[in-house]
Amino acid sequence: MSAFSSDWLSLREPADMRSRNRDIANAVSAWFGLRDHMRVLDLGSGTGSNLRASAPLLCARQTWTLVDNDADLLKHARTALRGWADTAESASQDALLLKKGHAQITVSFHKRDLSLGLGDLAKDCDLVTASALFDLVSASFIRDVARTLAQTRTPFYAVLTYNGLQKWTPHRPADNPIAAAFNRHQMSDKGFGPAAGPMAPSLLADQFRLEGYSVLEGESPWRLDQRERILVAELQRGHAMAVLETGALDPKTVEAWVKVIRSAVEIGHTDIFATPA
Repeated sequence: MSAFSSDWLSLREPADMRSRNRDIANAVSAWFGLRDHMRVLDLGSGTGSNLRASAPLLCARQTWTLVDNDADLLKHARTALRGWADTAESASQDALLLKKGHAQITVSFHKRDLSLGLGDLAKDCDLVTASALFDLVSASFIRDVARTLAQTRTPFYAVLTYNGLQKWTPHRPADNPIAAAFNRHQMSDKGFGPAAGPMAPSLLADQFRLEGYSVLEGESPWRLDQRERILVAELQRGHAMAVLETGALDPKTVEAWVKVIRSAVEIGHTDIFATPA
């Protein structure tokens, strides 16, 4: 999978936190609300943002396993989680014991190339979750995840999966060709084979329904304005670089597009929560 810097993940975290679908989050909270303890597997965990956002939805005692193929991001996650928690101490050589609000959270960190499959990572988990991951993986990986979790009837919560929708302000004629080329780039190989890209939300929902799950879907778009102009500008540059890699548009068109100062942008995402029926 393509590497993401900790700086980029930190820049986007406030938008991610704000954009999560509240109805889906409430459903997750209700499903696990009566538990005393639960075990959570976070795929493609990055700097631990998904834990920071999801832990308040869950019960008082939580055990998280954070999985990423980037050792530097896992190291950054350890530092960021220490700063986020009310108290933090080492539970073992590889784990942290955090206290945050009502919750006591044990966190372990696992470096793994997920393109090799889940293996036994999901064994004995009460929830498998991921943030901004599944548009980067292949359709076959999505099918494998659904089939693996169905064997143990494990609930699944995926947030902020890119769905292909974009709306830039001010609008320019090149916006639609740029979006089309960017979406084509999103479907290129990110380390898992051809990526699902903007088809990922529908593929996730379909695969879990085929496995007999009930699936809730909700929109979680980024709605960014001048208060997040640095993130808007980074998105614009990132889109331009991806489009240039495709060769689908004339470089002069892309250069002119990226120079337009944007006051706002909406980027579409979808959250899903799949539970064994």
